[in-house]
Amino acid sequence: MIPPVLEFQEGALGFGGRTLWSDLDLRVAPGEFLAVLGPNGSGKTSLLKTILGQQRLDAGTVTLGGRSVTRGDRRVGYIPQQKLVAAGTPLRGRDLVTLGVNGHRFGLPITSRAEHERVDALLADVGATTFASRPVGTLSGGEQQRLRVGQALAGDPILLLCDEPLLSLDLQHQRAVSELIDRRRREHNTAVVFVTHDVNPVLDVVDRVLYLADGRFRQGTPDEVLQSDVLSELYGTPVDVIRSHGRVIVVGVPDHHHDEVAE
Repeated sequence: MIPPVLEFQEGALGFGGRTLWSDLDLRVAPGEFLAVLGPNGSGKTSLLKTILGQQRLDAGTVTLGGRSVTRGDRRVGYIPQQKLVAAGTPLRGRDLVTLGVNGHRFGLPITSRAEHERVDALLADVGATTFASRPVGTLSGGEQQRLRVGQALAGDPILLLCDEPLLSLDLQHQRAVSELIDRRRREHNTAVVFVTHDVNPVLDVVDRVLYLADGRFRQGTPDEVLQSDVLSELYGTPVDVIRSHGRVIVVGVPDHHHDEVAE
Protein backbone atom coordinates (compact mmCIF):
# COMPACT_ATOMS: atom_id res chain seq x y z
CA MET A 1 0.00 0.00 0.00
CA ILE A 2 1.28 3.46 -0.94
CA PRO A 3 1.86 5.56 2.21
CA PRO A 4 -0.61 8.46 2.53
CA VAL A 5 0.48 12.06 2.15
CA LEU A 6 -1.90 13.13 4.91
CA GLU A 7 -3.35 11.02 7.71
CA PHE A 8 -5.69 11.74 10.62
CA GLN A 9 -6.07 9.06 13.26
CA GLU A 10 -8.99 9.42 15.67
CA GLY A 11 -8.78 13.19 15.23
CA ALA A 12 -11.08 15.36 17.32
CA LEU A 13 -11.52 19.11 17.54
CA GLY A 14 -13.97 21.35 19.37
CA PHE A 15 -14.69 25.05 19.67
CA GLY A 16 -16.50 26.91 22.43
CA GLY A 17 -17.58 23.72 24.14
CA ARG A 18 -18.99 22.31 20.91
CA THR A 19 -17.52 19.31 19.06
CA LEU A 20 -16.68 20.16 15.46
CA TRP A 21 -15.73 16.59 14.61
CA SER A 22 -14.35 13.55 16.41
CA ASP A 23 -12.98 10.06 15.69
CA LEU A 24 -11.83 11.28 12.29
CA ASP A 25 -9.78 8.65 10.47
CA LEU A 26 -8.73 10.08 7.12
CA ARG A 27 -6.04 9.10 4.64
CA VAL A 28 -5.26 11.20 1.57
CA ALA A 29 -3.14 9.47 -1.05
CA PRO A 30 -0.60 11.09 -3.40
CA GLY A 31 -2.41 12.71 -6.31
CA GLU A 32 -5.83 12.41 -4.67
CA PHE A 33 -8.36 15.26 -4.83
CA LEU A 34 -10.42 15.50 -1.63
CA ALA A 35 -13.27 18.02 -1.44
CA VAL A 36 -14.27 19.16 2.07
CA LEU A 37 -17.90 20.27 2.30
CA GLY A 38 -20.32 21.31 5.01
CA PRO A 39 -22.13 24.29 6.53
CA ASN A 40 -20.50 27.30 8.12
CA GLY A 41 -19.12 26.46 11.54
CA SER A 42 -18.69 22.75 10.82
CA GLY A 43 -14.90 22.90 11.15
CA LYS A 44 -13.70 22.98 7.54
CA THR A 45 -11.25 25.86 7.98
CA SER A 46 -10.21 24.48 11.37
CA LEU A 47 -9.34 21.23 9.60
CA LEU A 48 -6.95 23.15 7.36
CA LYS A 49 -5.45 24.94 10.37
CA THR A 50 -4.62 21.62 12.03
CA ILE A 51 -2.84 20.49 8.85
CA LEU A 52 -0.94 23.79 8.72
CA GLY A 53 0.16 23.32 12.32
CA GLN A 54 -1.73 26.43 13.43
CA GLN A 55 -4.21 24.59 15.66
CA ARG A 56 -3.76 21.54 17.87
CA LEU A 57 -6.17 18.64 17.87
CA ASP A 58 -8.09 17.95 21.06
CA ALA A 59 -7.43 14.24 20.53
CA GLY A 60 -5.79 11.98 17.97
CA THR A 61 -2.97 12.69 15.55
CA VAL A 62 -2.38 14.26 12.16
CA THR A 63 0.73 13.48 10.10
CA LEU A 64 2.16 14.73 6.83
CA GLY A 65 4.34 12.33 4.93
CA GLY A 66 4.58 10.14 8.03
CA ARG A 67 5.76 12.99 10.31
CA SER A 68 3.81 15.15 12.74
CA VAL A 69 2.64 18.38 11.14
CA THR A 70 4.59 21.55 11.94
CA ARG A 71 3.90 25.20 11.31
CA GLY A 72 5.55 26.58 8.17
CA ASP A 73 6.20 23.19 6.56
CA ARG A 74 7.35 23.86 2.98
CA ARG A 75 5.85 20.53 1.90
CA VAL A 76 2.42 22.16 2.16
CA GLY A 77 1.15 24.73 -0.32
CA TYR A 78 -1.77 26.95 0.66
CA ILE A 79 -4.22 28.81 -1.58
CA PRO A 80 -6.47 31.19 0.38
CA GLN A 81 -9.82 32.66 -0.55
CA GLN A 82 -9.71 35.25 -3.30
CA LYS A 83 -9.39 38.65 -1.64
CA LEU A 84 -8.70 41.62 -3.86
CA VAL A 85 -5.48 43.52 -3.18
CA ALA A 86 -5.94 47.29 -2.80
CA ALA A 87 -5.22 49.24 -5.98
CA GLY A 88 -2.40 51.30 -4.42
CA THR A 89 -0.44 48.34 -3.06
CA PRO A 90 3.22 48.66 -4.24
CA LEU A 91 3.56 45.00 -5.19
CA ARG A 92 3.87 43.48 -8.65
CA GLY A 93 2.53 40.11 -9.64
CA ARG A 94 6.08 38.80 -9.85
CA ASP A 95 6.77 40.01 -6.31
CA LEU A 96 3.83 38.02 -4.95
CA VAL A 97 5.14 34.78 -6.45
CA THR A 98 8.70 35.61 -5.36
CA LEU A 99 7.50 35.72 -1.76
CA GLY A 100 6.54 32.08 -2.17
CA VAL A 101 10.08 31.27 -3.31
CA ASN A 102 12.15 33.14 -0.73
CA GLY A 103 9.70 34.88 1.61
CA HIS A 104 10.25 32.25 4.30
CA ARG A 105 13.87 33.39 4.77
CA PHE A 106 15.08 36.08 7.15
CA GLY A 107 17.05 39.04 5.91
CA LEU A 108 16.93 41.20 2.80
CA PRO A 109 14.73 39.85 -0.03
CA ILE A 110 17.62 39.25 -2.44
CA THR A 111 16.71 36.97 -5.34
CA SER A 112 19.40 34.81 -6.93
CA ARG A 113 19.47 33.92 -10.62
CA ALA A 114 18.15 30.44 -9.83
CA GLU A 115 15.27 31.91 -7.82
CA HIS A 116 14.53 34.39 -10.59
CA GLU A 117 14.32 31.51 -13.06
CA ARG A 118 12.10 29.58 -10.62
CA VAL A 119 9.70 32.54 -10.45
CA ASP A 120 9.64 32.76 -14.26
CA ALA A 121 8.78 29.07 -14.46
CA LEU A 122 5.98 29.38 -11.89
CA LEU A 123 4.51 32.40 -13.66
CA ALA A 124 4.52 30.47 -16.93
CA ASP A 125 2.92 27.41 -15.27
CA VAL A 126 -0.06 29.41 -14.03
CA GLY A 127 -0.39 31.55 -17.16
CA ALA A 128 0.60 34.79 -15.44
CA THR A 129 3.67 35.84 -17.45
CA THR A 130 1.88 38.54 -19.44
CA PHE A 131 0.72 40.47 -16.37
CA ALA A 132 3.52 39.61 -13.93
CA SER A 133 5.06 43.10 -14.07
CA ARG A 134 1.81 44.92 -13.37
CA PRO A 135 0.82 46.08 -9.86
CA VAL A 136 -1.25 43.35 -8.18
CA GLY A 137 -3.97 45.84 -7.24
CA THR A 138 -4.70 46.56 -10.91
CA LEU A 139 -5.30 42.89 -11.77
CA SER A 140 -8.65 41.12 -11.90
CA GLY A 141 -9.67 38.67 -9.19
CA GLY A 142 -8.93 35.73 -11.47
CA GLU A 143 -5.47 37.07 -12.34
CA GLN A 144 -4.65 37.63 -8.68
CA GLN A 145 -5.77 34.11 -7.84
CA ARG A 146 -3.52 32.65 -10.56
CA LEU A 147 -0.61 34.39 -8.82
CA ARG A 148 -1.64 32.90 -5.47
CA VAL A 149 -1.63 29.44 -7.05
CA GLY A 150 1.90 30.12 -8.32
CA GLN A 151 2.94 31.29 -4.86
CA ALA A 152 1.49 28.14 -3.27
CA LEU A 153 3.43 25.92 -5.67
CA ALA A 154 6.76 27.66 -5.05
CA GLY A 155 7.93 25.07 -2.49
CA ASP A 156 7.02 22.14 -4.77
CA PRO A 157 4.51 20.87 -2.17
CA ILE A 158 3.37 17.29 -1.74
CA LEU A 159 0.04 18.59 -0.40
CA LEU A 160 -1.96 21.55 -1.67
CA LEU A 161 -4.54 23.06 0.70
CA CYS A 162 -7.23 25.20 -0.90
CA ASP A 163 -9.53 27.31 1.29
CA GLU A 164 -12.45 28.24 -0.98
CA PRO A 165 -10.10 29.49 -3.71
CA LEU A 166 -12.97 30.03 -6.20
CA LEU A 167 -15.01 32.31 -3.94
CA SER A 168 -16.14 35.52 -5.73
CA LEU A 169 -14.66 34.42 -9.07
CA ASP A 170 -16.80 34.36 -12.22
CA LEU A 171 -17.39 31.04 -13.98
CA GLN A 172 -14.55 31.54 -16.46
CA HIS A 173 -11.98 32.18 -13.75
CA GLN A 174 -13.40 29.41 -11.55
CA ARG A 175 -12.76 27.01 -14.40
CA ALA A 176 -9.27 28.36 -15.06
CA VAL A 177 -8.13 28.15 -11.43
CA SER A 178 -9.69 24.70 -10.99
CA GLU A 179 -7.86 23.44 -14.07
CA LEU A 180 -4.55 24.79 -12.72
CA ILE A 181 -5.00 22.92 -9.45
CA ASP A 182 -6.12 19.71 -11.16
CA ARG A 183 -3.24 19.83 -13.63
CA ARG A 184 -0.75 20.25 -10.79
CA ARG A 185 -1.98 17.14 -8.96
CA ARG A 186 -2.07 15.06 -12.13
CA GLU A 187 1.38 16.06 -13.39
CA HIS A 188 3.18 16.07 -10.01
CA ASN A 189 1.07 13.60 -7.99
CA THR A 190 0.31 16.36 -5.49
CA ALA A 191 -2.51 15.60 -3.06
CA VAL A 192 -5.24 18.26 -2.88
CA VAL A 193 -7.55 19.10 0.05
CA PHE A 194 -10.10 21.53 -1.35
CA VAL A 195 -12.53 23.31 0.99
CA THR A 196 -15.46 24.76 -0.94
CA HIS A 197 -18.99 26.09 -0.48
CA ASP A 198 -19.92 24.79 -3.94
CA VAL A 199 -18.58 21.46 -5.19
CA ASN A 200 -19.99 21.87 -8.70
CA PRO A 201 -17.02 23.68 -10.34
CA VAL A 202 -14.69 20.81 -9.32
CA LEU A 203 -17.16 17.91 -9.24
CA ASP A 204 -15.63 16.27 -12.34
CA VAL A 205 -12.15 16.07 -10.76
CA VAL A 206 -13.03 15.17 -7.16
CA ASP A 207 -12.00 11.67 -6.06
CA ARG A 208 -13.54 11.74 -2.59
CA VAL A 209 -15.70 13.98 -0.41
CA LEU A 210 -15.43 14.67 3.32
CA TYR A 211 -18.74 16.18 4.47
CA LEU A 212 -18.81 17.77 7.94
CA ALA A 213 -22.04 18.68 9.76
CA ASP A 214 -23.35 18.83 13.34
CA GLY A 215 -20.21 17.30 14.85
CA ARG A 216 -20.38 14.31 12.50
CA PHE A 217 -18.91 13.48 9.13
CA ARG A 218 -19.21 11.19 6.14
CA GLN A 219 -16.54 10.39 3.57
CA GLY A 220 -16.53 8.57 0.26
CA THR A 221 -16.89 9.25 -3.44
CA PRO A 222 -19.22 12.09 -4.49
CA ASP A 223 -21.81 9.53 -5.58
CA GLU A 224 -21.62 7.82 -2.19
CA VAL A 225 -21.82 10.91 0.01
CA LEU A 226 -23.95 13.37 -1.96
CA GLN A 227 -27.12 11.34 -1.57
CA SER A 228 -30.40 12.27 0.11
CA ASP A 229 -30.33 9.42 2.62
CA VAL A 230 -26.68 10.03 3.61
CA LEU A 231 -27.09 13.78 4.21
CA SER A 232 -30.47 13.26 5.91
CA GLU A 233 -28.78 10.97 8.41
CA LEU A 234 -25.89 13.40 8.83
CA TYR A 235 -28.15 16.39 9.54
CA GLY A 236 -30.76 14.37 11.43
CA THR A 237 -33.56 15.79 9.28
CA PRO A 238 -34.86 15.13 5.73
CA VAL A 239 -32.51 16.58 3.11
CA ASP A 240 -32.94 16.22 -0.65
CA VAL A 241 -30.04 15.99 -3.09
CA ILE A 242 -31.06 16.93 -6.62
CA ARG A 243 -28.87 16.23 -9.64
CA SER A 244 -29.62 18.33 -12.70
CA HIS A 245 -27.52 18.80 -15.84
CA GLY A 246 -24.40 17.53 -14.09
CA ARG A 247 -24.88 19.76 -11.05
CA VAL A 248 -25.62 18.87 -7.43
CA ILE A 249 -28.12 20.90 -5.40
CA VAL A 250 -28.90 20.25 -1.73
CA VAL A 251 -32.37 21.23 -0.52
CA GLY A 252 -33.82 21.15 2.98
CA VAL A 253 -30.78 21.91 5.12
CA PRO A 254 -32.00 23.17 8.53
CA ASP A 255 -32.41 26.94 8.90
CA HIS A 256 -29.51 27.22 11.38
CA HIS A 257 -27.18 25.94 8.67
CA HIS A 258 -25.94 27.64 5.57
CA ASP A 259 -25.95 25.30 2.57
CA GLU A 260 -22.47 25.23 1.08
CA VAL A 261 -22.97 22.73 -1.71
CA ALA A 262 -25.37 24.56 -4.01
CA GLU A 263 -24.64 28.06 -5.24
